[in-house]
Amino acid sequence: MILHKELLDVSKRKAKPAENELAFGRFFMDHMLLMDYTPEVQAWHNARIVPYAPFAMSPASLVLHYGQEVFEGMKAYRRKDHKIGLFRPQDNISRLNDSCRRLCIPELPADDVFEALCELIRIDQDWIPKGDGTSLYIRPTVIASEASLGVKVSSSYTFFVIAGPVGAYYAEGVNPIKIWVEETYVRAAEGGLGEAKTMANYAASMLATKRAKERGFTQVLWLDARDRRYVEEVGTMNMFFKIAGEVITAPLDGTILPGVTRRSVIQLCKDMQIPVSERRISIDEVIEAQQNGTLEEAFGTGTAAVISPVGELFYRDHAYRVGNGQTGEISKKMYDELTGIQTGARPDPHHWTITL
Repeated sequence: MILHKELLDVSKRKAKPAENELAFGRFFMDHMLLMDYTPEVQAWHNARIVPYAPFAMSPASLVLHYGQEVFEGMKAYRRKDHKIGLFRPQDNISRLNDSCRRLCIPELPADDVFEALCELIRIDQDWIPKGDGTSLYIRPTVIASEASLGVKVSSSYTFFVIAGPVGAYYAEGVNPIKIWVEETYVRAAEGGLGEAKTMANYAASMLATKRAKERGFTQVLWLDARDRRYVEEVGTMNMFFKIAGEVITAPLDGTILPGVTRRSVIQLCKDMQIPVSERRISIDEVIEAQQNGTLEEAFGTGTAAVISPVGELFYRDHAYRVGNGQTGEISKKMYDELTGIQTGARPDPHHWTITL
């Protein structure tokens, strides 16, 4: 693949934000990666790195009307050895293609995307922050660009990658959050789009999330669509519970996102000889464990937050404290181990990190 580059003169590049001003998704680096799929070529082509800027699209673009879109979330880190680290990037690219297949989008050439992504990061590497808990968040996205108001699979697409420096995803940082157990609304159903990373899943979650935040909760814990009983995931994270010494997370049955951090935590539990299982767990089992004192911890996992401990569950007008309401031992251990691997401060026995 030929990668064209149109780079900004150094004098025209933006000033970097102070690291103590970083939030999530507010700042974007100087350049972005673009690639096209058109019916004339019937392949991904015209890969280019250009200055970050709005790009033109027809008001009739199919993505705007029927939501044919997929995206990913990745991070680059400033390592302790001053190199740039990417955490399991091929897994994210593979999952992006899984989402593409589910949304009838042509698969991307994985090796070419990885090489172009690495070059984009090298070009704008000064945007990668150095402080603890900071990183460069990377957002690869594919949108249907054909102009048509008929409900159909698009014949043309745009792939783009933007990125920017971020701090903690949640205002609480790595402190415990409070989550609302949702019974009225559902995020995804069997046979739906739950396992794909696509805009529709997030649109479906917004009303319940808005209402939860108005009540003082950080996120929503989703239950299954059929029985409204079995735990699935939190709005932006996979969910784990530690009950009587066992770490439990919902299985990948097609309704939840197969998280890269989720997979990493499962492997780390096995490495540390912590009992871990992927099985259906009902909210009733969670509440019973809280009441009999065996619910030791709960935490969410995801690229954005890494590990987010849960200090309180609110279910059917009652608040249930998790553990002692503080960050649990396993939550902290997983956070320290993952961020240590990502930044090069700890060994990487599974070779999850790629350095540039």
